[in-house]
Amino acid sequence: MRELPPQALNIEHTAFRQPVYKGRPQTETSVVSNLKTIVKDIADEMRARTDRGEVASYIPELARVDPKLFGIAVIDAEGNVAAGGDSDTPFSIQSVSKVFTLTLALGKAGDRLWQRVGREPSGSAFNSIVQLEYERGIPRNPFINAGAIAITDLILSGHQPREALGEILRFIQFLTQDSSIVIDEAVAASEQRTGFRNIALANYMKSFGVLDNPVDLTLGVYFHQCAIAMSCKQLAMAGRFLAHNGRNPETGMSVVQPERARRIAAIMLTCGHYDGSGEFAYRVGLPGKSGVGGGILAIAPGKASIAVWSPGLDAAGNSHLGRVALEALTKRLGWSIFSA
Repeated sequence: MRELPPQALNIEHTAFRQPVYKGRPQTETSVVSNLKTIVKDIADEMRARTDRGEVASYIPELARVDPKLFGIAVIDAEGNVAAGGDSDTPFSIQSVSKVFTLTLALGKAGDRLWQRVGREPSGSAFNSIVQLEYERGIPRNPFINAGAIAITDLILSGHQPREALGEILRFIQFLTQDSSIVIDEAVAASEQRTGFRNIALANYMKSFGVLDNPVDLTLGVYFHQCAIAMSCKQLAMAGRFLAHNGRNPETGMSVVQPERARRIAAIMLTCGHYDGSGEFAYRVGLPGKSGVGGGILAIAPGKASIAVWSPGLDAAGNSHLGRVALEALTKRLGWSIFSA
């Protein structure tokens, strides 16, 4: 694939540290073997469970996904992959894409971005319009739908929709070094036909001057970015820079500065699961971002990037078994950021 030029992503080569594992010293082989065993066991346990949640029926294409599917992938600092279940099956990443668009938008606008979107948890559903009414069109954070639409609008400014969408897709392909990642056009079309709540959110923000571009163009890019299809292995690969201070730990190549990587992870922890963010932090203890396609990208700082997928959602719109699996993983590995 054709790589993005380094200046487009502010990339620089840096040295990187090897991860430090707590407790009794282990060989690299034993650590990897233990991780693979734990991941396989969790995948087997999730496959046997019957409490799977409900698929996102309001998007017709997502309603057709088999709720019995489950995948998990963990990629450590050395690039070792521990995976189980349907970890190679592509799925619509939906709101997980907001992590990557936020990263791109911060690269374009820096801290000026926070003039049009906040950084606080919403305490409301991901597609709620209530707070926009109280706060004059300023979304509470970049991970609720209104905030993500505002972020997409920033990326679109100065470009044609196809160019903006291409930039988003190329960035994800760059992070994964995988040019096979594409947009699921059927899912995108399904969202455009039924995205009435998002249309309302965008028009409301436009009335307050929060959006610069025509609503239909911004939403066209937004619906397509949400329809990007990735497997758990690809998604875990894409998130590695956030687990390692903004760098690809294998090459030492910098994607973002360490401070920015930490701040993105902080927003993932506090806002990444909508009004279920507190519950996720309490039970899993990792920064994470969910999507209504059933995917979750989670970050174990200094250790690994993790992706899980189970299409059935809980009441807050987050993957039910995805959260259960991540809770089991962090308990068995001691990876919660709140661990002593």
